[in-house]
Amino acid sequence: MGKSETFFVIAHNIRSLYNVGSIFRTADAFGVDKIYLTGYTGTPENVIHRQKIAKSALGAENFIPWEHQKSAVKLIKALQKQGAKVLALENNVKAKSLRRAKFRFPLALVLGEETKGIPKPVLRLCDGAVEIPMLGKKESLNVAVAFGIAAYGVRG
Repeated sequence: MGKSETFFVIAHNIRSLYNVGSIFRTADAFGVDKIYLTGYTGTPENVIHRQKIAKSALGAENFIPWEHQKSAVKLIKALQKQGAKVLALENNVKAKSLRRAKFRFPLALVLGEETKGIPKPVLRLCDGAVEIPMLGKKESLNVAVAFGIAAYGVRG
C-alpha cells in the first residue's frame, strides 16, 4: 500500500481498555498506518492500562504506530490540513451506508465512546460519516467489532 492509501484511526474517548486492545489487533489485520488515541482513551504506555490492552491486542500494541493526543478537534484539523479525509463511524447521524461508501485516501476513521458515540464538536469537523446497516433490533455494535467491519469495508 502506497502513501495514497494511508489509513489512520482516531479512537476517541474509548473507555474499555479491552476495546482499545482489540482496535490495535484489528488495525494490524487491516494495515492501519497509525492509531491516534484521543481524549481519555487509555494508552499502552500507561502501567495501569498496559495489561488489559495487551490481553486483547496480543502484541499488536508493540508494532502499530500510535500517538496520544488530548484533543480530537485539533488532531482532525491537522490531519485535514495534511490532506486526509476524516470520516466518522457513527449511527443516528446523516451517514452513508458502509456498503455504498467510496473511500478517499489518506483516510482517518473516527471511532467514538461506547455509549455516547462521537461528540458533536468532533462530528461537525468530519468530512462525512459512514454507518453499518443494522438489520436486528439493536441499533449499535461494540466499538471494536464495528471498527473491524468498517476496516474490512475500507480495505476489503
